[in-house]
Amino acid sequence: MEVKIGVRSVHRELVVETDLTPDQVETALRDALGGQGVFALTDSKGRRVIVPVSALGFVEIGEDEQRPVGFGAR
Repeated sequence: MEVKIGVRSVHRELVVETDLTPDQVETALRDALGGQGVFALTDSKGRRVIVPVSALGFVEIGEDEQRPVGFGAR
């Protein structure tokens, strides 16, 4: 699943591919916002992305999407 994180004063967003469900990402975000610490996610390759809560601009949680493969796929 793809998660886009907007960071204040940064023109590009962070894009993280994670194996977490949308509910797990939302829970991690709510916990971070409640604790006023950091928002941390682990991507599908095991790398951790850590963003201070004070620097968060937005978090966009995407759904898993099956992409068509082949020339005739629609």
